[in-house]
Amino acid sequence: MPTFFEKKQLVTPGELLAEGDYLPGENSYVENGKIYASRIGLVDSDNKKVNVVALRAFYVPKMGDIIIGTIIEVGFNGWTVDIQAPYTALLRASDVLSRPFKPQNDELSAVLNAGDLIVAKIASYDRAHDPQLTVAEPGLGKITRGQILRVTPTKIPRIIGRKGSMISMIKQETNCQIILGLNGVILVTGKTPENEEVAIMVIRKIEEESHTSGLTDRITQLLKEIKQPAIIEETPQ
Repeated sequence: MPTFFEKKQLVTPGELLAEGDYLPGENSYVENGKIYASRIGLVDSDNKKVNVVALRAFYVPKMGDIIIGTIIEVGFNGWTVDIQAPYTALLRASDVLSRPFKPQNDELSAVLNAGDLIVAKIASYDRAHDPQLTVAEPGLGKITRGQILRVTPTKIPRIIGRKGSMISMIKQETNCQIILGLNGVILVTGKTPENEEVAIMVIRKIEEESHTSGLTDRITQLLKEIKQPAIIEETPQ
């Protein structure tokens, strides 16, 4: 019952991963009792299940996910939103206005227009219908400041870290508020643009090196070595 890979080895579609008493998992398939990769990524096994974590992947919505989307169209009773998925999402006007929507009185483009960014939650989704969004909770709604960066959605858990340790450290050391959209879109809002740039640089490093060991220690050391006056709060005299 051999395997033909090392943990977190980079594999390509069609590459033989295992045979015998193994099961195909994420991004792998079985053929004649052998497990093969179905896309490029990093391979690992868990309880005889062979998984390939895709290096580049679309976001697949799940109910309750917090995402960051872009308004791409203003419709008759709501907005169409790009959520970096294979399909668009819908944000209803009644959800944003918190009152009955009256087309004759409400000009939706004055509330949200094409190009606007929003933090939203996936309110509902199934394979038969496009995702429905909501912004009717604290912390959700139109983005008015900060910087946006986009990463591969599968890298978000690594940026969060175990029990939120990685993202908490970045927030603390850079004095930035950071919202991680599970669709791979991130909002960084700092006291200064310099703070934001440092946070973005660190997040990019995590994205590039997410498949390597010892990353937490390297990020910790990097933040200690950064000599960025904008991050150091002055002590009152």
